[in-house]
Amino acid sequence: MTPAHHPHPGHDRDSAARRGPPVTLFLAGDVMTGRGVDQLLPGAGAPEIREDWLRDARDYLRLAEAAHGPLPAPAPHDWPWGDLLALLTELRPAARLINLETSVTRADTFDPAKALHYRMSPDNLPVLTALAPDVCTLANNHVLDLGHPGLLDTLRALTDAGLPTVGAGTDADHAARPHRILLPGGNSLAVLGCATPDSGVPATWAANPARPGVHLIPDLSPTAAHTLAARLAPARRAGATTAVSVHWGGNWGYTVPPAQVDFAHHLIDGGVDLVHGHSSHHPRAWEVYRGHLVLYGCGDLINDYEGITGHDSYRPDLRAAYLPDLDPDSGRLLRLRVAVLRSERLRLRLASHADRDHVRRALDDTGPPGRERLVHDGGLLSGPA
Repeated sequence: MTPAHHPHPGHDRDSAARRGPPVTLFLAGDVMTGRGVDQLLPGAGAPEIREDWLRDARDYLRLAEAAHGPLPAPAPHDWPWGDLLALLTELRPAARLINLETSVTRADTFDPAKALHYRMSPDNLPVLTALAPDVCTLANNHVLDLGHPGLLDTLRALTDAGLPTVGAGTDADHAARPHRILLPGGNSLAVLGCATPDSGVPATWAANPARPGVHLIPDLSPTAAHTLAARLAPARRAGATTAVSVHWGGNWGYTVPPAQVDFAHHLIDGGVDLVHGHSSHHPRAWEVYRGHLVLYGCGDLINDYEGITGHDSYRPDLRAAYLPDLDPDSGRLLRLRVAVLRSERLRLRLASHADRDHVRRALDDTGPPGRERLVHDGGLLSGPA
């Protein structure tokens, strides 16, 4: 059921908030710089993995080479980002937000309940600082692959590198705490990270008052949405644009569950300006609800899956980078641009017109009723249209 429309609380902001030019953000889904990607880079850690089919992370590099040719040995730290870095330099987003789906640790405390373990050496942190994210959400189903030692190492390593985090922490309060990013013109963006059990996060990974872990919300209920919106209310009253970054749902398929739609609408009705959804391995639908952007699944941006078959119809080699322009006063969406990239040799390249059109059609043909559509706009996709 769609909630009744009422004035969005985001309009009731501190008078110190000043209207200015649109604020451009960069939003991406899962960034997995562990395992094979870690082995590609100069600071590679131990290659040991504990999977039923492979025991050495370097085997993922061999799969990628079999698919598309030789890789550098090693590659420079900015290699995985490829054409994306120049694009971001050109478009100059005011803030960059990613879901970091790996632990950053040298620990070997592999969670025995997990079939896959994503681990990146702290010596390869320059791969992240090359992108310069303003916040990394850690609320996902891989940040504790190396147990609590791996999570605590991750938090320390990212803090030491000057990379703020949300969505996981040393206790429940830390994990649920929003991070506020200063934006041009005296405005700010407050980001809260969380995850749901259906994304594969075990209940035992939830942070509590005495245990580190993930900010795990139990369900997609109106009560849970109200709690998240309330955590962002102080920042909203101080004039900030607010965002909830949520790891939810399965990896494959274009269908957006009605529970996700209802939950996103409850968040926006409660004053949240932007919903940044991730977990799917390919881009999923988006919509504009009451003027505010909802991304249901941003898809993977970086991973080591090249050469692995089985879901080819979804074109998992195609990646999307989302660049919404928001009104700095109301948080409303003014324009959405989507850069489509293709991963080849574990490096992002700007996609062809045909590949961009594949993503455009996939997004246009799925999602909630009344959704907006994308059009080709130079080398990007653009909407609403």
